[in-house]
Amino acid sequence: MNPIINPDELVNILHQPETIIIHAGNNAKSIYDNGHITNAYYMELNTDMSDVPEDYKNGGRHPLPKIENFIKVLQETGIEKDSHIVIYDDKNASNAAARLWWMLRSAGLEKVQVLNGGLQAAISNAIPTTTEASSKKTSGNYTFTEWQLPIASIQEAEKFTQKEETLIIDVRETPRYNGETEPIDTIAGHIPTAKNYPFANNLNSDGTYKDPEELKQYFTKIFEGHEPENIMVHCGSGVTACHTLLAIDYAGLNIPKLYVGSWSEWSRNDKPIETTRTI
Repeated sequence: MNPIINPDELVNILHQPETIIIHAGNNAKSIYDNGHITNAYYMELNTDMSDVPEDYKNGGRHPLPKIENFIKVLQETGIEKDSHIVIYDDKNASNAAARLWWMLRSAGLEKVQVLNGGLQAAISNAIPTTTEASSKKTSGNYTFTEWQLPIASIQEAEKFTQKEETLIIDVRETPRYNGETEPIDTIAGHIPTAKNYPFANNLNSDGTYKDPEELKQYFTKIFEGHEPENIMVHCGSGVTACHTLLAIDYAGLNIPKLYVGSWSEWSRNDKPIETTRTI
């Protein structure tokens, strides 16, 4: 299934019984409460989609939750194997929506799409919204035993820095990659050998995803000479990286490895750090 759904396509499936709409947010419950797509459920990055540790050196700022905990979240939302799940957020999928898409796909669910343009696109296209919380569905029965999309640990990330055949992609904004600024984590810079391809390159000026063929040409050039298993994508905490993984899938290419711990883990574990400061 195409991982991106446009507002006019969403209108056609809004009232189908298998459709489940999720508003994914990062401390955005107030945004949901102020207006969300009718019948959408809210899922929170910091609780439903992460198992946040006391010390970010242990997995980064947003490690994946325990599988049994995520199964409970899915079942409470009424998700079953054949559910058609549409996710959106208020940030053009640069944040929680893409992360949840990756998690649901990695959990083995196939009918998962992200709304192109997010909440603003829904409002602009007259998709019904409400301030009322959605009534709970009958509990779903979906379960799984392991994450099915490729993941890289900090140990594998370090090995990637030592091999010529590997490619590490850092999707953060260029000033953070360069080490010129670091607004979130404690140390500025990037993982040695990492190349900077900011996630914003995946988008048009209006915040929607670029055409799949354009994305395919873009990523094919980046990947040249590298096999999918030798490509690793990361960001600050394993969230925005999923935006690029979604774009790669939208382009029809194999999904590379996600380094979930990302810079928030790497930078706290006395690992080598590089900067590319401009004077």
